[in-house]
Amino acid sequence: MPTFLLEVGTEELPADFIDSAIEQWQTAVSQSLKAQFLTPETLEIFATPRRLALLIHEIPQKQPDREEEIKGPPASAAFKDGQPTKAAQGFARKQGIEVDAIEIRDTPKGAFAFVRRQIPGRPAAEILRELTPEWILGLEGRRFMRWGDGDLRFPRPIRWLIALLDEQILPLELIAGSNKIQSDRHSWGHRILHPDPLTLDQASNYASVMKAAGVEVNPQERQRIIQKQINVLAQKLEGSVEISPKLLAEVTNLVEYPTAIAGNFEAAFLSLPTEVITTVMVTHQRYFPVHNLSGTALLPYFIAISNGDPDKSEIISAGNERVIRARLADAQFFFRADCDQPLESYLPQLSDVTFQEDLGTMADKVNRIVITAQQISEQLQLDTEQAGEIERTALLCKADLVTQMVYEFPELQGVMGEKYAIACGESDSVAQGIVEHYLPRSAGDQMPQSLNGQVVGISDRLDTLVSIFGLGLIPSGSSDPFALRRAANAIINITWDSELSLNILELIEQGASDFLQAHQEYSSPVDALKPFLLQRIQTLLTDELKLDYDLANAVLGEGDRDYETRALQNLLDVRERALFLQQIRQNGELTKIYEIVNRSARLAAKGDLSTEILDPTAVVSPKLFEKSSEQAFYEALIALVPESETARAERNYQRLVDSLTKIAPTVNGFFDGPESVLVMDKNPAIKENRLNLLGLLRNHSRILADFAMIVKGM
Repeated sequence: MPTFLLEVGTEELPADFIDSAIEQWQTAVSQSLKAQFLTPETLEIFATPRRLALLIHEIPQKQPDREEEIKGPPASAAFKDGQPTKAAQGFARKQGIEVDAIEIRDTPKGAFAFVRRQIPGRPAAEILRELTPEWILGLEGRRFMRWGDGDLRFPRPIRWLIALLDEQILPLELIAGSNKIQSDRHSWGHRILHPDPLTLDQASNYASVMKAAGVEVNPQERQRIIQKQINVLAQKLEGSVEISPKLLAEVTNLVEYPTAIAGNFEAAFLSLPTEVITTVMVTHQRYFPVHNLSGTALLPYFIAISNGDPDKSEIISAGNERVIRARLADAQFFFRADCDQPLESYLPQLSDVTFQEDLGTMADKVNRIVITAQQISEQLQLDTEQAGEIERTALLCKADLVTQMVYEFPELQGVMGEKYAIACGESDSVAQGIVEHYLPRSAGDQMPQSLNGQVVGISDRLDTLVSIFGLGLIPSGSSDPFALRRAANAIINITWDSELSLNILELIEQGASDFLQAHQEYSSPVDALKPFLLQRIQTLLTDELKLDYDLANAVLGEGDRDYETRALQNLLDVRERALFLQQIRQNGELTKIYEIVNRSARLAAKGDLSTEILDPTAVVSPKLFEKSSEQAFYEALIALVPESETARAERNYQRLVDSLTKIAPTVNGFFDGPESVLVMDKNPAIKENRLNLLGLLRNHSRILADFAMIVKGM
């Protein structure tokens, strides 16, 4: 069986597109070959900055012959009085058969016309010619471009195209306006190590031919080479390198033949904050910083990954050193200049920085953050000193945005705020809060550890949510330009991680009131924000905490205003209840109370008892009891009241479940025992009395969750 090679040669591709293209092809190529009944032995996908390639090994020469059954019109429409109608004739004509070949068969939906058709397998070459353009043009990514005068779009211009089935060229053509890119067997090697064109005689030799031309087409192998070379150089420098997976992936996709090169810079630059030096190296130059063997301090070295001639490594290293020295010298100048004045002195300049055109400047935003931070301090009942530290953190949290260092290196916002706060004598807690209020920056990032960072971080994000929602700029689909989902997730996760007893609903209502005072032409964002935040809670419960979806629904109520309000008033409680439900599902305790609670709730829905009532003495009349099971149920509910109230006050839901388990036999006797009753009695007063008994049990269970949302047997 033959081997198929496809190589799409391009100008240098964006590094972040390459990994995405590999993933897309892995799925698309496998699925489309399977759909065409062409299952290869193996599929390899290669990529470098200048090429994307497929190597499909042992692909069948042709599809297998197969029989296909095609369903046609109903028998009643296909034949009338035993004679074929125009519908049958049209069906036969479309399938290329005689009318006599039509079969009538019964189906669950009645009798239908069917035909059996033998389909000869098509040659693999023919199918590959159809699929290959779809694979190429079906790739998706950001920053696609057009070139020349055509409409063909790709991340970078396509310069050559190879399609070989073993040694034979598979004719393909991509049209970019007046330019036609036709497949052949000619490729290009490394720009410097092998600048001449290559001729590929055989598809299966692709990787070895390219390696001989200075191109390692296998990304995994390039990554392995880079890691090995970095470790060898680090040992020579008597240091260590913590290889960042993100940077490693990026440099792997920037080179075709990697060579690790060491460089150095003046030790005097080590007086700069470590974060500044590593940002210059990693983010701007894509260098790997070198630390001492214990990893506690930077050394005046770096390791770069070159795509040039290994024999010219010294020259390349000298060029890298000139660049890094210039960047570090700039950083040193910015740092010294910024430290010449206290951090607070930068606050007036925030009035010149726009936060959002309808929401004012960063100075306006800082003022709002301060107000929200004060409100949170009041909710947490913090003492005057701690509240003052938080207020100071909120005031200074954005001041570093207008420093020279952050202007040049925006990635250092918050980090430099901490450094400058320490340099000008602010307290350690204020400095730590400034840098931590940006945490978490993304999913999986570390959480703020200081109360200052936690409170100011929540305040910052709450202001963004209330303000942007107030303008009506609500995320839709995948569009979220203000990262509002990430902001909401951070608020919830910080609250959970830090065990902060916050009433988020009260905070957004206060924020909305302040927003409306300044923007009277808009309406309150609260009604839009509440379901948005509830959706984020549900997503975090199921996706991050890995809780069953029905249990998340049960604590959030799914449209139940009481549960929704309760969740936003106490994020800790909603998480705790969901985790507890998962626990009692796993240990079997949920099963013991599920039936009595759900059965009671279903019948209680036929009554009109408020869900807030727990005490039976006000809504149930013992005078109307006809059976002893009613009296037993009533007494059990009276005994349940203090247990439920204590469970709710202390959030001790095990106590509630134990109490419900204890009265389960009594409730079963009410339904099915010797003294069981007919709940829906003909006497309206007796019926209402019995429905109230059931409604009270439902209300007690609602302290934990809405059991109607829980799926039995999960």
